[in-house]
Amino acid sequence: MTADLVRIERHGEGGHVAELVLDRPEAMNAVSTAMAQALSRATTELAQDPTVRAVVVSSTHPRAFCVGADLKERNSFTDDDLRAQRPVAQAAYRGVLDLPVPAIAAVDGFALGGGFEIALSCDVVVCGEDAVVGLPEVSVGVIPGGGGTQLLTRRVGWSRAAQMIFTAQRYAAADACRLGAVDEVVEAGTARARALELAATIASHSPVGMRNAKAAMRQGFDTDLDAGLRIEDRMWAATAFSGDRAEGVAAFNEKRRPDWPGR
Repeated sequence: MTADLVRIERHGEGGHVAELVLDRPEAMNAVSTAMAQALSRATTELAQDPTVRAVVVSSTHPRAFCVGADLKERNSFTDDDLRAQRPVAQAAYRGVLDLPVPAIAAVDGFALGGGFEIALSCDVVVCGEDAVVGLPEVSVGVIPGGGGTQLLTRRVGWSRAAQMIFTAQRYAAADACRLGAVDEVVEAGTARARALELAATIASHSPVGMRNAKAAMRQGFDTDLDAGLRIEDRMWAATAFSGDRAEGVAAFNEKRRPDWPGR
């Protein structure tokens, strides 16, 4: 288990839902070098664990999911320090993005800069109604560097992403949802509960099917339709001849819950 700054907790029967908890409350989960390293370790651990079927990314701070990069730490950096930290930060955000199972962000409070990029790296973003999101990097002389320029544009389109990034504006959860930047808004303080509920539903389905469906969607998203359909066919074959498919069909016909072999 990853200790300090980022924790992993397991939920539900079999512990198939993993909760990745951002736990640096004294700094509103600002991403320091140490926290980035902890996030990389945690996502690597989850990615390599075949028993994980869904991941929820949450925070222990009631008013902040994550406020982005630790600017106090960066204020002391030389240019060489910043260059050296770059691959560490990239690995942290990429670790969330590359999780092979569905990932859900549970956002209450502020998700700004790198914090919003962590959420955007998930497949689904659930916000409490008091959440505030945004990519304000250009206002402090940098650009979104944890995937924000690419992930937000893919979510909401060029013009909306351009307005959000170029103005450095903060958005209330309801406004962000209308733009398509987040997916669901729930009562304040309940984003984590809703995310865990969604994750439990996901974890009840075929783990082989879920992993391969996500792989097909991710790999095919930026290709032309013909290439995307070929990718889908490969993932279909990898699923259709699995033990999960055999168990799923048998369980349906026998009117019982599947006992997924996960292979």
